[in-house]
Amino acid sequence: MIPKIRTGAGGTYGLIRYLFGPGKRDEHTDQHLVASWNGYAPDPGRNPHHTVAQLAGQLDQPVKALGDRAPATTIWHCSVRADPGDRYLDDADWAAIARRIVQAAGIAGEGDATACRWVAVRHAEDHIHIAATLVRQDGRRAGLAFDKRKVQAEARRIEKDYGLRQLNPGDGTAAKTPTSQERFKAERTGRTETPRETLREAVRQAVAGAATEAEFFTRLREKGLRVKLTQGSSGDVLGYAVALPGDRNGRNEPVWFAGSTLAPDLSLPRIQRRLDSGKPDTTGSPETGVVRSEWSLPARGRRTATGIAERAATLLDSDEDEAAAQLVGVGELLDALAQTSPAATRAELGAAARVFERATRSHLRAEHADTRAIRSAARGIIQAGGALGRGEDGGTTAMLLSTLVLVTLAAVRWHSARGHAQQAAASHQAAGHLRAAYRQAATAPMRTLRAQGRALPEPERRRYEATIRAALPGGTTHAGTGTKTDALAATLAQAEQAGHDTRALLQQAIDMRELDTAEDVNDVLVWRLRRLAHLSAHPGDRARRPQAGTGRAKPAANRTGVRTTPPVPTRPPTPDPRNRPPRR
Repeated sequence: MIPKIRTGAGGTYGLIRYLFGPGKRDEHTDQHLVASWNGYAPDPGRNPHHTVAQLAGQLDQPVKALGDRAPATTIWHCSVRADPGDRYLDDADWAAIARRIVQAAGIAGEGDATACRWVAVRHAEDHIHIAATLVRQDGRRAGLAFDKRKVQAEARRIEKDYGLRQLNPGDGTAAKTPTSQERFKAERTGRTETPRETLREAVRQAVAGAATEAEFFTRLREKGLRVKLTQGSSGDVLGYAVALPGDRNGRNEPVWFAGSTLAPDLSLPRIQRRLDSGKPDTTGSPETGVVRSEWSLPARGRRTATGIAERAATLLDSDEDEAAAQLVGVGELLDALAQTSPAATRAELGAAARVFERATRSHLRAEHADTRAIRSAARGIIQAGGALGRGEDGGTTAMLLSTLVLVTLAAVRWHSARGHAQQAAASHQAAGHLRAAYRQAATAPMRTLRAQGRALPEPERRRYEATIRAALPGGTTHAGTGTKTDALAATLAQAEQAGHDTRALLQQAIDMRELDTAEDVNDVLVWRLRRLAHLSAHPGDRARRPQAGTGRAKPAANRTGVRTTPPVPTRPPTPDPRNRPPRR
């Protein structure tokens, strides 16, 4: 059940006329009162002798009695909407709900005969509108302290009492939702979303990995947005507002949105704090280890981001409040990926970034957290651009997405432990979108790897499967998945060919972090191994040794194209002279 509260000035005639009118698209039907402050207010919907003017006049009477002493804000309007899946609520149900709402808000307490005047109008099956005036009948002003928070809390209790869908309680950190007027305007102009939503996403993407305030504003303009800066007498920028080209009001003026009205964390002071506390490396830093010349810049950026995302997950698992800053960084990574990934995964990644935005905001502040690494990773992805190919570049997208799924699930646990229900739900939803994007990105490389695994000589394959069974007793996949170990065996073969100890490498991959939340343990281990062993994320690329001159024999290629390593002869240890038998 969703209550939305608005306030206004003047009389109630315009609001009452709308509530009893046909609606903007004739969507209002059977308009009538279900409850009122005295139980017998005039009902223009059911009684032809009553008019909208009569009802509005009675509502406004306490306000008019004050004359010039009336407050500036005089109208309180609350719409209360049930979920589409909720059971049918009749007029008696809605009347009881309305009384609970006005009592929670401070409009009219139970048994208070001199409280504010109010009415509840029903013109559809799934919602009501409560209209009230903010001067009590005894001439005092209504006490509306924290009315929105109190009404939301009452809505959660109503859901439980009436067996309705129970929404997660909010904490006041959510972004403002578009108004009904904004939604109607978007529909009229053929937009799929409101300007507020379009601008919020554009501003989020502009700040992802930005190093300076000037770069942030430049990115906004490069996205085609109108940007207006508010400057102080010293010339310092105090705030900003953005508008979509072509979005104008009735006076043909641009419709501006300040950053703080888009989302709490998009105000200029909050963005400045983010830039100051996590200034990214602007020189670019490839992943520590062997840098392959054949890896493209997008692939290198995604590999770097994968390792940094792993560390973010570890911090979230540590259950420290400082991990709150890592969530903001993960949000920037998702925004960077959504801007640069191939078309096949872009829609799911965009959806993941939009819903995870809610998971980045809570009342916890990590004042001294270092977010330079994760913001640098986001910057690297954006600077590398979106020229992703079908080989290594696409494979590293799958590698990164496999890790980000586990990061978002770690965020679910982190938020749940702190009672952040909405943020935990957003993290879980983002994980679903990332899993869908991963399946799309990983289809081709995993198909190739499985084919390579099946083509391994039988003795080799049995040896790798024995290694896998020893490291993961009880099976490597969740029950019912039917996934084989072919891709994992092929990866171990390539790692061994590159000079690695497969048993030690596999154990290192397993120990990196938990695997219980993995949808497919084999897939997760494949990408961890390929990153740890510096193998190409494109299985068709030839594996190379991480270092030259290892002294190992050159592997021979078999007919499958997967190189195998012959046994390395070992030299017997030099005997200790002290253990030699005495001479005879």
